[in-house]
Amino acid sequence: MKHPHLRIPLITTVLGTAMTTAATVAPALTPLASVPATVAAAMPRWTFDGAIHNNSLAVSPDETIAVASYSERPDVVVYDLRTGAVRAVLHGYITPRNIVFEPSGDSFYISDSSLGRIDRVDSRSLQVLSNLAAGAGAFGTTISADGGALYVNNEAASTVTRFDLTHQRADAVITGFAQPRQGVRLSPDGNTLLVTNFLGDKITLVDAHANTISGEIAGFNKIRAISISADGKTLYAANSGSNSVSVVDVEQHRIIRSIPVGRDPYGAALSPDGKTVYSGNLADNSLSVIDVATQRVVNTITGFNEPRQAIVFNRAGSVAYVLNKDLSVSKVDLVAGRITETLRPE
Repeated sequence: MKHPHLRIPLITTVLGTAMTTAATVAPALTPLASVPATVAAAMPRWTFDGAIHNNSLAVSPDETIAVASYSERPDVVVYDLRTGAVRAVLHGYITPRNIVFEPSGDSFYISDSSLGRIDRVDSRSLQVLSNLAAGAGAFGTTISADGGALYVNNEAASTVTRFDLTHQRADAVITGFAQPRQGVRLSPDGNTLLVTNFLGDKITLVDAHANTISGEIAGFNKIRAISISADGKTLYAANSGSNSVSVVDVEQHRIIRSIPVGRDPYGAALSPDGKTVYSGNLADNSLSVIDVATQRVVNTITGFNEPRQAIVFNRAGSVAYVLNKDLSVSKVDLVAGRITETLRPE
């Protein structure tokens, strides 16, 4: 539990200056081999919320690069998807939490809960362009379809901050959550923000125009990742406490079915065509493949290393990129149902 006094200055930080110069905070950009593991292991590493573990993977809209992080490591790895090689490693983070590309693909955002900031990184030069101050505990992020707004969960303050990306500043802080962590999504129409609360195992619905809470959905068991259908009517949520994926009727605000999957599921990734949900099962090192039409597991893909939330599809929906604990990325042929290649950080 965080000490209460840590929460007092947080909102002031968010509502104060939201951007600093990149020159003062830009993480180092070096080849992976330049930082020996023995040196990295010897470096002191204070974390604000180090007991909470998650990973993140984002693929650029043009599908040329993938950016990967694991909160236990200060490295953020950038892969060249055309060659399968590491393009670069971004250093200087402590607990990187979430990565999201802006719609144009020109830049991406990395949140760090210990540093309390979100870096905007140029996709080509991989240099930090600016920073958004979100306070210690900054966790999950999601961006609007037009690239104008970024929403940031703060699990320590139990808030969600909306950043105006045109002006690079916070314009709303929404309260009333309970440890919102990585799970946050905008509905396809952009009208509703869906925020997972680890404390209380519920999803809070937020009116994205009024920036006010409009409802909630309860009944989960250690809720993790969420996905939502293209029509916004059905939501899928991973429950690591019950080894299941919940099927949720969003309009009725209730769980309508529970689908058993592998052990300790974190992922609940809906394929681009909306026909399949993939559950990343940490304890089984596998993906459970759920057929949406029948709402049952039809296949299990093995060979991973503690997969969590980070499952990303190509636009065609033929390939899934799955992040492993060691920051390697497994490339999965979804038609064949198997790993065809693994991109490795070393």
